[in-house]
Amino acid sequence: MSLFEHVAHPYVAARRLAGPVKVADQHPTGSAFARFNARLGLRITLMVGTMVAAYVFTAIALLSLPSAISSHNLTIIIAWLSSNFLQLTLLPVIIVGQNVQAAAADKRAEATFLDAEAVLHEAAEIQRHLQAQDNHLHVQDTAVAGLLAQVQQILDRLTPPTGGTR
Repeated sequence: MSLFEHVAHPYVAARRLAGPVKVADQHPTGSAFARFNARLGLRITLMVGTMVAAYVFTAIALLSLPSAISSHNLTIIIAWLSSNFLQLTLLPVIIVGQNVQAAAADKRAEATFLDAEAVLHEAAEIQRHLQAQDNHLHVQDTAVAGLLAQVQQILDRLTPPTGGTR
């Protein structure tokens, strides 16, 4: 007999099967067009989001620097700096940073998932411990009830019946 029966939340089993959420899980799975766009965008991002691409884009931007300077026009020089140099160079650097952050986020998600798994395991262990204690207390309750019945029988034999003749 148990005073309490643990019923796990249905989400626990489903979550255990699903595993941790990762960046790759967010890719579209719907139409073929959406999947194609996601794959193409990912492939381009993987190619552009490297430091090699940043170096190549910097070299390309620097090719046009002499003509911007020779124009002696401040507007053209500022346009070259903002449009050619900064945008071309910073785009791949930012993507590299985002890739690093996404990898870190995946590791955090994995660690959080494993932490939650450990907490769930500990909670199940606590439930098993409590069940063992309930079982032991039931055995003790039964034994105490038996002892009390024996004590009552002894008291009944030792106590003279009342209401007799005098």
